[in-house]
This record gives sequence, structure tokens and C-alpha cells, in this order.
Amino acid sequence: MGDSVHQALGGGSVADVLLWRNRNGAIILLFSSSASWFLFERAGYNLLSFLSNVLLLLVVILFLWAKSASILNRPLPPVPNMEISEDIATRAADGLRVWINGVLSIAREITIDRNWVGFVLWVISYVGSLFNFLTFVYYGILLSLSIPVLYEKYRDHIDDKLNSVHRVIHSIQRKVPRSLSKEKKTQ
Repeated sequence: MGDSVHQALGGGSVADVLLWRNRNGAIILLFSSSASWFLFERAGYNLLSFLSNVLLLLVVILFLWAKSASILNRPLPPVPNMEISEDIATRAADGLRVWINGVLSIAREITIDRNWVGFVLWVISYVGSLFNFLTFVYYGILLSLSIPVLYEKYRDHIDDKLNSVHRVIHSIQRKVPRSLSKEKKTQ
């Protein structure tokens, strides 16, 4: 019975984490998402200063390691050759050009063709103004770590209640008269 929920979630390591079968992974996901949400949302830290401080800490550690290695006659830290080849830069620029052209094409469709995508983008923008993205993602992670486990544990009760609701909705639908257009077609 529990295997069907596991299979519905993909049956792999992601399903193991979401169903708390891999407790370490679920705890790490819960702790890291909670810490990130608290750090960026509640403490007022922003991503750029966080990345800058992490990189600064990395440089300081590598500097101290290199200095102590030269004093103690130990091997230097394994730092890779940090340069970007021309081929990688060309491929990245080509990919960026294709992406920008795609965005400009969509913008042209919205403005000239009066496509419905403009309305959808406006709705997404409006809903996005009501919610903070980081809080929305955090709530999504919390729900994805709790709902599958609760459903797996209380599956019979939940299915009973959903079947009852389905029967009530179906009985209400039978009582609602059909629309006039369907009645005209049958007559």
C-alpha cells in the first residue's frame, strides 16, 4: 500500500526523502531550507552579500592553507587553474543569444499578436506581488515534506473522506438542471 505512494512520487531517492525513508536527507533538506529562509527572509540578509562573504571566507582559508603549507613544508592546496577558455565563453554567449532572442520573440507575440500570454504574465505578476518568492518556496518544501507522509500514514481515512465528498458533489451535479443549449440539441 505504501509502495504506491512511493511509486507515485517517482520511486527514487527523491521519494525516499519526501516520505522520510531517508531521514538524514529529509532532515538536511528541512534544516537547510529553514536556515536559508530565516537568513534571507527574517534576518534581512541578501544573496549577494552572503555569496561575497562565503567567497571571502574561502579565499582566506586557501590563503592560510598556502602560507602554512610553505612554512611546514607541506603540499599546497589543490586549487584548479581558474581561467575560462574561449570555447566555453563562445558557447555561453551563443546560448545567451538564443535565450534573449526567444524572450524577444515572446515579447513580440504579446505586443503585436495580442496573445493570451500577456494576460497570463499579468496574472502571475499580480499573484507574485502578493507573495514573497522565498517564502512561497519554503512553504512548498514544508508541504512536500509533510503531505506525502501524512497521506501514506492515513491513506484509508483520507480516501474514505474524499470518496464521500465525491459522492456528494456527484449527487449535487445530478440535481442541477442542464444548460439550455444542451436541451435544445436534444429536442
